[in-house]
Amino acid sequence: MRTNLSLMAMLLVAAAMPTLAHHSFEAEYDGKKPVTLDGAVSKVDWMNPHIWVHIDVKDEKGNTAHWSCEGGNPNSLRRNGWQRDTLKTGDQVSIDGFRAKDGTNTCNMRSVKLADGKKVFAASSGDGGPQE
Repeated sequence: MRTNLSLMAMLLVAAAMPTLAHHSFEAEYDGKKPVTLDGAVSKVDWMNPHIWVHIDVKDEKGNTAHWSCEGGNPNSLRRNGWQRDTLKTGDQVSIDGFRAKDGTNTCNMRSVKLADGKKVFAASSGDGGPQE
């Protein structure tokens, strides 16, 4: 009996791990600090659980800052018209999102305006972030 209870407890903990590992918008990003970033794509990480778009943004003095922007999961983005090659290295984009609470050059993307002017939704729905 004791062995069965221990096994059940371990299974419950193991089943909850993916839930515990996933973060909410509020845990990492500040909904009161919107950012708009204009720059060139330097890298795209198309992976689960969320894609990451890395861009180089020039400030008013001409200095380049590297930003990492978290988007939705690949499945949701595909359903919204994204493909693995929607963004390519060197593409000029404008990203609207919310800055990380820790002040790093990290943001949660809400939308991306592509070089051709098309605007695409970039976030995962139901992540707890501010409503559009």
